[in-house]
Amino acid sequence: MSPLLRRPFGSHGKVHEITPQSAGWRYVGFSLYRLRAGETAAEATGDREVILVMVEGKARFRAAGQDWGVLGDRMDVFEKTPPHCLYVPNGRDWTAEAETDCTIAVCSAPGKGGHAARRIGPAGIVLTQRGEGSNTRFINNIAMEAEDYCDSLLVTEVFTPAGHWSSYPSHRHDEDDFPRITYLEETYYHRLNPATGWAVQRVYTDDGSLDEVMAVRDGDVTLVPRGHHPCGAPYGFELYYLNVMAGSRRNWRFVPAPEVEHLF
Repeated sequence: MSPLLRRPFGSHGKVHEITPQSAGWRYVGFSLYRLRAGETAAEATGDREVILVMVEGKARFRAAGQDWGVLGDRMDVFEKTPPHCLYVPNGRDWTAEAETDCTIAVCSAPGKGGHAARRIGPAGIVLTQRGEGSNTRFINNIAMEAEDYCDSLLVTEVFTPAGHWSSYPSHRHDEDDFPRITYLEETYYHRLNPATGWAVQRVYTDDGSLDEVMAVRDGDVTLVPRGHHPCGAPYGFELYYLNVMAGSRRNWRFVPAPEVEHLF
């Protein structure tokens, strides 16, 4: 199995835990909890900021000394409704108590104390089409560059219809040369509809020193340390992924792969 592909530990509790150390990079962290009603999860952020994304279900949150109430109303991620999210800065803690069975993503990156805790969404998050033809997909921007919600994190959801490509035309963001390109590590948390399906993600560099093609299943996480990283959803299987990016600066600038440059 590719070292860039991470299967969940199981189906209950903390099923993913990717740290910069375990990924072999510097910035991005990603964890995922699958809780039953009444169960809790709690963490201290330490030197990292987090965005908690209610992928599915409802949970009551306390964070940064405040009661944020119950977040979440999407019972199935493929409803495509805007997610409920919570930003928690570094040096604070958070607790979630599941009101229903739920899935909570924990997106993390270095924090600098520049932003206060806040709710993100569902207000202000609008499902937006990107691309055309079989490259059409639909985006829920949670905290991208235009949203000044955090110090380092860039987070978005993408829904790719069956038979379509996504994160395509192929592009990379693996150099510090702003404004031409920025260095951003990236994780993909994948879901499939139906859940028995599969999709494909390729991660490759122009010189071929990295070239991995991965069959991803429902619940898998893929790592993009560098290179281009397109995804394909076969006919019959709809693909969702949650992207987490972070790097040396909070800007998303990319360079297309030479073979697809004419498509931009």
